Amino acid sequence: MPSIIPYFVNVTEIWHQLITGIQQTSFLEFTGTICGIASVFFSRRENILVYPVGMVSTIIYIYLYLVHGLYADASVNFYYTVMSIVGWIMWSKKKNHQTVLHISYNSKKEQWISVAFFAVCWVVLFLVLHHFTDSTVPQADAFTSAAAFTGMYLMNKKKVENWWWWIITNVASIPLNFYKGLVFTSFQYLVLLILAIMGLTSWIAKAKQTRL
Repeated sequence: MPSIIPYFVNVTEIWHQLITGIQQTSFLEFTGTICGIASVFFSRRENILVYPVGMVSTIIYIYLYLVHGLYADASVNFYYTVMSIVGWIMWSKKKNHQTVLHISYNSKKEQWISVAFFAVCWVVLFLVLHHFTDSTVPQADAFTSAAAFTGMYLMNKKKVENWWWWIITNVASIPLNFYKGLVFTSFQYLVLLILAIMGLTSWIAKAKQTRL
């Protein structure tokens, strides 16, 4: 019984922090969270609204992450904003004028490039955060950002594997945001994790249809 008590206390403390965090959620964080969830919903449905709605969220989170000292996550949201413009253009291509981008899988070469891209991003971001900022969580911040960079890159190319990177990003971001006091954002990543799993299954099915 005594061994259970500390666990119960920890759960109680976490629950208390969760409720307190939600109560203290700012209008900006609430808006950014809702738009972020909505953008993933649109992405799963292969709807172009993923980009304009997502940009509202990313612009808000550039500010929020800078305030909370998550500099790599702020940079990744700047990257999201730029890549959202690029993705918006790519997804807008018309059949009569340009080649339509279909959902597909990475080739073996593309898979290795993706992993290498992630690794380089992680190392570079960690070194920058460790040596040039006052970040208290450089490794975790760099990891989530590198995974997100990779996911966004692959999403713009409509690669099924993008969802695996979003799943990794979301799993790592839940405790990171909770630790930094962005409790409602942490809850957002839990919802995004579920949507990412649903998105993965949806895109796998669509990729099979494209192959037929």
